[in-house]
Amino acid sequence: MNATVRTAVVLLGAVWALDAASLAERIDRLLETTPSATSTFWGIQVVDLASGKTLYETNSHHFFVPASNTKLFTTALALTRLGPGFTFQTRVLAGASPDARGRIAGDLRLVGGGDPNLSGRVIPYRKDSQSSDPLGPLDDLAAQVAAQGVTRIAGDIVGDDTWYVWQPYAVGWGIDDPASDDGPAVSALTVNDNVLTLSIHPGPRPGDLAALELSPPLEFYRLDNRLRTVAAGGERRVSFDRIPGSLDASLWGTVPLRDRGLELLLGIDDPALFAAQAFRRALEEHGVVVEGSATARHCAPENTPDLALGPSPPTEPGIELARRVSAPLLEDLRVTAKVSQNLHAELLLRAVGRARRDIGSFEAGLEEMKSFLAEAGLDPESCHFRDGSGLARLNLVTPEAVVKLLRFVYASPLREEWLSVLPVAGRDGTLATRFASGPAAGRVYAKTGSLSHVSALSGYAQRLNGDWVAFSILANNYNAGSGDIRGIIDRICNLIVE
Repeated sequence: MNATVRTAVVLLGAVWALDAASLAERIDRLLETTPSATSTFWGIQVVDLASGKTLYETNSHHFFVPASNTKLFTTALALTRLGPGFTFQTRVLAGASPDARGRIAGDLRLVGGGDPNLSGRVIPYRKDSQSSDPLGPLDDLAAQVAAQGVTRIAGDIVGDDTWYVWQPYAVGWGIDDPASDDGPAVSALTVNDNVLTLSIHPGPRPGDLAALELSPPLEFYRLDNRLRTVAAGGERRVSFDRIPGSLDASLWGTVPLRDRGLELLLGIDDPALFAAQAFRRALEEHGVVVEGSATARHCAPENTPDLALGPSPPTEPGIELARRVSAPLLEDLRVTAKVSQNLHAELLLRAVGRARRDIGSFEAGLEEMKSFLAEAGLDPESCHFRDGSGLARLNLVTPEAVVKLLRFVYASPLREEWLSVLPVAGRDGTLATRFASGPAAGRVYAKTGSLSHVSALSGYAQRLNGDWVAFSILANNYNAGSGDIRGIIDRICNLIVE
């Protein structure tokens, strides 16, 4: 090495050292002087992607509850194991072809294949896009059946979700999570994200019952409405209760006249049954008479000898009358990461298990996750997962493990697809309203995470000098407002970019 080159290398190293020291000092000063930050348990690591040098870290080897940063692991696993072009299939099967009069002698099965987007969601993902008919995909399948000349079903309409093992809820979820859109039941036959929207408005006069409206307009739950309308200016007090496993739900309280109303998001606890009911109605709207009822078919865990490794029971053969193929997997990964869709993350984990280990179970997906993380160079003891979404508080990761995952995928041939999945600061997804101004706007590609007393942000940042870094910021055990902690995280990102 000649003297000129040696001098340049020394100067470059000195500049990097000064930059790293300055960044570390500024982050430390922020955490030490901001009241909300001083009582928070922070885990942070920032690594330069070109050199692999650590620019900042604190508690990077400690365990933290990651919340929805768990989705970084799940979506990375699905992208690498299934590929961006992977698709899901939903089929309609009969035991035999229709007879000369268009009659199916037995049951008609709506067989789920794990498609997360049997809904009115607009694909590809666009910020603020408006949804269409939530039951549109089922209407399309019913139209295909009618086009086959089917006029009557002598048996039942069976919602069949046996493609995945029936494990609707994860260990570590809160008791209230399944009741809302946070943690609806996980099923291979998912319609409208397995959620009903219940709209509540005052009646026309004081003393009248409140007006209720469901979307999709299907009365899956038996609603006991005791909500009363009171005079304008009165108090809005709305209570809702449903015993888990029951279809009976109660509403009570008061809604004042001229109140703007409210919406409750209700998790559907048997999605295959709901899908069968909706499909039965869609068939009838297309002129197909259904003599039987709507039922559900599940693959119970006790029917699989080894949840981690044993194969799922084979799907019963039948005559295919209709089929729907999903958009490519990459489009759903964008939905899952950008809006932090819990159910879709759970479905992705099971999809990997089904594709790679021939069983659509949480355990099979987790086994494949362990293999993937080993390939990425992660210590298996640096991560502990009990779900695929991050809703479970039993999940634990270290900031160092998150950054290693980010570095691995960034260095892979799937870098551009992976970056396109993540929310962009000030632009879209869960970061649309953050970093609206300041140096990080448009330069941070990262996944958010939020639970009570947990905030997280991990991903990539392009610095003002053009260099890219991977970072993980995990905040646990704080008693300040979540908005305050998010503000501190955003200030750290601005420091990183600068």
